[in-house]
Amino acid sequence: MLQLLIILVLVALVAGGLGFSGVAAGAATLAKIIFAIMLIGIVLLLILAFMGIAILI
Repeated sequence: MLQLLIILVLVALVAGGLGFSGVAAGAATLAKIIFAIMLIGIVLLLILAFMGIAILI
């Protein structure tokens, strides 16, 4: 998922630099959504780790 996020950010930067504002906006929006999902997952795992609940083992 992190690879997809990096690819979308790069696509948004390149498309914005070349003047394709619609493509850049779409890629940036998808990158923001994926980043939010990843951030929520990381916070959830940290909370569970501090509570002593090991769900990854």
